[in-house]
Amino acid sequence: MVAAGKDTASYIEKVRKDLGRSRTKEFSAHNSKAHCVAWNCTGKYIASGSLDKTAFVQSFKEDRLSKEFSLKGHEDAVDQIAWHPSDPNMLSTVSTDKTLRLWDIRTPQKTVACITTKGEVINMTWKSDGSTIALGNKDDMVCFVDYKTHKIIADKQFDFEVNEIGWNNTDEHFYLTSGDSRTGNGSIHITQYPSLEPLLQIPAHTAHCICLKFSPDKQRFATGGADALINIWDASELSYLTSYSRLEWPVRTLSFNHDGRLLAAGSEDLVIDIALVETGEKVATVSCNAFPFCVAWHPSQNLLAYVTDDKSKHNEKHSRDSDKTTGCVKLFGL
Repeated sequence: MVAAGKDTASYIEKVRKDLGRSRTKEFSAHNSKAHCVAWNCTGKYIASGSLDKTAFVQSFKEDRLSKEFSLKGHEDAVDQIAWHPSDPNMLSTVSTDKTLRLWDIRTPQKTVACITTKGEVINMTWKSDGSTIALGNKDDMVCFVDYKTHKIIADKQFDFEVNEIGWNNTDEHFYLTSGDSRTGNGSIHITQYPSLEPLLQIPAHTAHCICLKFSPDKQRFATGGADALINIWDASELSYLTSYSRLEWPVRTLSFNHDGRLLAAGSEDLVIDIALVETGEKVATVSCNAFPFCVAWHPSQNLLAYVTDDKSKHNEKHSRDSDKTTGCVKLFGL
């Protein structure tokens, strides 16, 4: 672990004090489980995707979310959602129906574009300049969609398990996390972009490497594995910085806060772990009534949004024990 300096100690003290007074609020969004959640680049809007085939947009002001509108068009569950990195009105969604849809929230009644994807997409990310969307599917293929033409401009089939994907701090390299079916170990694969020619494979976990997230300045990145470990890396030197493990189940979702000093992590544990990135030291724990599918920090505040594996109203509608909070977006840090 990295030793904590005076500045770090005061930062931890302040954050612990602020988050220690915080509570979680729930805001209704969907009629069934919400799978994903994301803030737009300004933090004014938050969007979620659900098994109910919709994406739902809410506005954030002061200490609450206000319902805006539902984005309808997908024919199956909305599994991934991501905002344009610099245009606060543009949103992308992917669904089990094997389509990518682009939306302009100023005209939510219609889809800007609908692109048929090659297989069922499980991961989606934008290039930092907003020119390209990368999609990773269940069959270990990665496709790149041009934002302006709405066309798939390249794709590559990989011969290893592809989990989460993303560009590095210069957008010159493209990262993929994976697991080796023979050894069970997890790696980070670094490729040249746009050719996707392999450059480096970094052993990262003693079990499959599942998730990958870069800090806002992209100077660091974090990986989470099926070994329940969270590793922090220097993005420029490609060097390991620190590691920690307080969760007991595979780490499936990660998010850096706005200054890159806090990392939220979720697994099938009924908690979200919030750690100081420099040392891995625990800063806060968020208790959940079901395991979190997705966590997302606000782009300028220590406010964490998340969605969990709540009971489905559709599946439980005849049960008195049905969870009334199904499909909610939850905010911690208010």
